[in-house]
Amino acid sequence: MKRNTEKEQRQPALRIIPLGGLEQIGMNITAFEYEDSIIVVDCGLAFPEDDMFGIDLVIPDTTYLENNIDKVKGFVITHGHEDHIGALPYVLQKINVPVFATRLTMGIIENKLKERGMMEMTQRKVIPFGSSVTLGCFRVEFIKTNHSIVDAAALAIYTPAGIVVHTGDFKVDYTPVYGDAIDLQRFAELGRKGVLALLCDSTNAERPGFTPSERTVGKTIDQLFQEHSDTRIIIATFASNVDRVQQIINSAYKHGRKVVVEGRSMVNIIATASELGCLDVPANTLISVDELKNYPGEQTVIITTGSQGESMAALSRMAESIHRKISIGQGDTVIFSSSPIPGNEKAVTNVINKLLLKGADVIFQDVHVSGHPCQEDIKLIYTLVQPKYSVPVHGEYRHLKAQAKLVRELGIDKENIFILQSGDVLELTPDSAKVTDSVPVGNILVDGLGVGDVGNIVLRDRQHLAEDGIVIVTFAMESGTEKIVSAPEITSRGFVYIKEADVLMNGANLVAQGALYACQERRTLDRNRIKAVVRDNLSDYFWKKTQRRPMILPIIVEIGRDNY
Repeated sequence: MKRNTEKEQRQPALRIIPLGGLEQIGMNITAFEYEDSIIVVDCGLAFPEDDMFGIDLVIPDTTYLENNIDKVKGFVITHGHEDHIGALPYVLQKINVPVFATRLTMGIIENKLKERGMMEMTQRKVIPFGSSVTLGCFRVEFIKTNHSIVDAAALAIYTPAGIVVHTGDFKVDYTPVYGDAIDLQRFAELGRKGVLALLCDSTNAERPGFTPSERTVGKTIDQLFQEHSDTRIIIATFASNVDRVQQIINSAYKHGRKVVVEGRSMVNIIATASELGCLDVPANTLISVDELKNYPGEQTVIITTGSQGESMAALSRMAESIHRKISIGQGDTVIFSSSPIPGNEKAVTNVINKLLLKGADVIFQDVHVSGHPCQEDIKLIYTLVQPKYSVPVHGEYRHLKAQAKLVRELGIDKENIFILQSGDVLELTPDSAKVTDSVPVGNILVDGLGVGDVGNIVLRDRQHLAEDGIVIVTFAMESGTEKIVSAPEITSRGFVYIKEADVLMNGANLVAQGALYACQERRTLDRNRIKAVVRDNLSDYFWKKTQRRPMILPIIVEIGRDNY
């Protein structure tokens, strides 16, 4: 009886569960749960690490949501970047609930859904800034912010335990290229009401000062157009940075240049932004890539994807001379209007070097500003919101720690700052906060049309193949008697070049023969055991001779008595 009384008296808690996006840049997804209601903020992907051979995308493991599908009321999306929306088409196939977002964000999401024939099966609703949507016991208000994409929103999540503010990715830009400045007044109003917790973007938490306005890049771009008036200009930037594209188009129009847009994602987003009125393109400014030949180079500008060195992006294909319609050489100025995402530095440098070798003039400094808050911007938001609890989000561990340090300087107690790991369950009540549990999280690997069929074992095999190659050992056994009736044949890929390694491979052949004869002597009939003996003996031999361990794949060919 006492145990039941304690259960009845236990105060319900708001559970904040990051399913991705912590300890990394990308794959942002966070669940908010209160009793029988769950809402999910964002549903992003990450790009593969260098050792994820053949993997196209990485999406979050949503097992927890699938196991609680009856509670999930909807996805609420802060903005249209891939690390916040890219996993939606995959996850919605298992968790088919409504999606709520602002205008351009929804337009980009709908492009993805159309490509996969998912428009009819997915409920969608556009939420204007300042409006709210009620989902179960939650009410979610969309607040205007600025970022490197139009229509970015912060969220005020009204829960029975209190108000939680989630900034999404943001910057404080008083002079945005499109639309209004961040709604700081609303943040202050929420602060006066009382905010239980603030989940704040940490990406630039190590950088002092304020993040510059996007308009400062426009001035730099315009100056570069003046300085390179006698060359063709190719500018690489993020497809989703509509404000950046707008400023490039403004400068092109001002200097009498025609604009070509190249790269599938760039074309799609510009088309969507133009349809929704988020991008103003003067009449007769855009031309097709086929029309380039009709204009001198100094009268054109090409806006392209590939600012991160992606191997199949348009700029990379130009650098490799495999683009079907655009060649780069003397008389071209290539501008990188972005900063490399951590981990992409080498790929970007490779593209720059190839462009320079072709004779192009490459500019890759001072043509970008971040879309994330620096230290003074973070302090401003905390000062306005005045949360009881701080939960740094969106960044690697060092970024989360840097924000935690800032927050302590602002007077929030260390006990009220929570640096979470993906999968942690943070329980909040009006009077308490603690990590009480963890849920399953992880990476689901997307390879071509396969989602999740490449697991850790397959990935480990790919890494093994990439590092040391493969050796295939083929031998024949008589059906029924399991008698070995042929000497082994050895082939190799990615290990050694057989024609130049006769001594090594002849020795390997003798080792394989010895292993097979030993199995015959011991009357070993189990085929898996025979393969294991051959594999182990060859592995030891190759390690002694080369200090390498290739993947060894024994293959048994079964033949009848009449076949030999």
